[in-house]
Order: sequence, then C-alpha cells, then structure tokens
Amino acid sequence: MIYTVTFNPALDYVMHVGNLNAKDINRCESEKIYFGGKGINVSVILTRLGVANNALGFLAGFSGKQIESMLKEESVKTDFIYLENGFTRINVKIKSDKGFDINASGPEISEEDAAKLLDKLSVLKKGDYLVLAGSVPKSMPSDIYEKILDLFSGKGVHFVVDATGDLLRNVLKYKPFLVKPNHHELGELFSAEVEDMADIVKYSKKLQEMGAVNVLVSWGKNGAVLLDENGEVYICGNVPGEISGSVGCGDSMVAGFIAGYEDKGEYSYALKLGSACGNATAFAENLASKSEIEKMMQSEYLNVKHL
Repeated sequence: MIYTVTFNPALDYVMHVGNLNAKDINRCESEKIYFGGKGINVSVILTRLGVANNALGFLAGFSGKQIESMLKEESVKTDFIYLENGFTRINVKIKSDKGFDINASGPEISEEDAAKLLDKLSVLKKGDYLVLAGSVPKSMPSDIYEKILDLFSGKGVHFVVDATGDLLRNVLKYKPFLVKPNHHELGELFSAEVEDMADIVKYSKKLQEMGAVNVLVSWGKNGAVLLDENGEVYICGNVPGEISGSVGCGDSMVAGFIAGYEDKGEYSYALKLGSACGNATAFAENLASKSEIEKMMQSEYLNVKHL
C-alpha cells in the first residue's frame, strides 16, 4: 500500500479578473475551487492510474470537509485527522494582467494531533510506500520528517521524500527510496549552480553518497534525469507546447514514478510514466486525467535514454 501525508492541505480559490483596479470594485470573470497539497496531489494521480493508496494528514473546519468531499468524488481513499480548532487554509489565486498568490497559514497542529498521525502510520509494513511531500507547518516540530522516518527505519518501508533544503538533507540518513528535487533545489542543497547534465549527475551522486537510493531531478523544459540505485543514468525529455501551469507537475511525476515502478519494477519505465504524468498535468487545467496521461505515454518526445 502507498500512504501519502499532507501536513497542510488547502483549497485553492482561483479567480480570473480582466484588469485589477485598486480604485474600484473588481468583478470576477470566472472562479474555481481546487483541492491542494503535495501529498494529496500524489494520491489523486495514483488513484486516477488505478493504484491503491491512502491519503493521510490534517483537516479542519468547513474547508477541510470540502476537501474530503472533493476527494471522495475522485474515489481517493482518505484517513485524515480532524483538528478541533481552526479551518483548513484557503489560498487565493488571482489571475489577471498580473498574477497574485495569497497563501494562508493554516490551523495549529498540537502534539496530541501529531501523535495521532504517528498512530495511523503504525500500520505500515515491509514493501509499503510512505510519501512525505511539502513543507512543515510552523506549529509542528521542524524535525517531524525525521521522527516519522526513524520509526520505520530498517523495516522495509520505501520512503519517498519531495522536500527542499534541510528538510530533505536531514532525512537522507534514513536512505529514502526516492527523492525528487528540481535542478534549482539540487543546486541549493550544495550552494552551487546546476547548469548542465554533468552538474545534475555530480550532485545527484552526492545525494546518493548521503543516503538517497534513487534521485529523480526535474529539469524544467529539458525534462527529467534519474540516477538509480545501480548508478545508471536515464533522461526523459518534455513535450513542447504552451503549458497551463506548473502547479502539481512534480507531484504528478512522483505519483507516476511510483506507479510505474510498482507495475514493472523497471526504473526506465518508472521515469517514463512519471514524466508522462508531469507533462500531462502541465498541459491540463488542473491535475491530469488518466486519458491525458495515456496520450502523453505515446508521445515521441518521452523516449527514455540510457546514458
């Protein structure tokens, strides 16, 4: 089973406004609400691919109930912890001649609530996957990733970590099965500029030396690079075109990689399916559908090369 954890989910309230005018009331041309959160996105893509998983994390108030309702419509299995106070954050995204993103901070998570999450994770067993993605709320210990992975270290659980900076660096000692920085984040880990393939391979190897098993690096318009546990390097390109946005692309890639590896046990196929999911989401209004992913899998631009 695959378990995802989203510490600070959100509803994204996206508003399309023709031209913002600070001196008058602005009227929306259209608005939509989407669920958000890196772990949730991974669960949604896995579910659309037909891969069993369970989405965990924290929800609160009316906005939390809305997220869970939307996920149930997607047939996503959930086991969230409901907080007694506050409400799940609502992020406002204004699309106009200029774009504005206003992200809320989210509810307080107590030590007792954090302990409930650890209790729910106690069912993990050998062969399961645990996906930890995104930042940690200020109300939680900064080392919560480490505390969670320490509980299951050496028990055969596949850890997948999509995080940045110290959050990622500090869990490498637990030998995560997969880490997925983008090339900018990879460089920031080593205070270096990552400009080409040689740089990506060089610093991915350093991550492996620090404990990572497989390193998947998203490389913007150039595609993605995988350094697998056997030291093999694979690259997969991107499909050209005008993208709708980058939100959820990395999460979709993580989901596709896990699904692909679970299906065939081949890293090259995992990279291709991960790339297809990421590309499909880039061209979609929100997260990619199964049909959009399948279409991407047929693209001539997503041929995986073994370097």
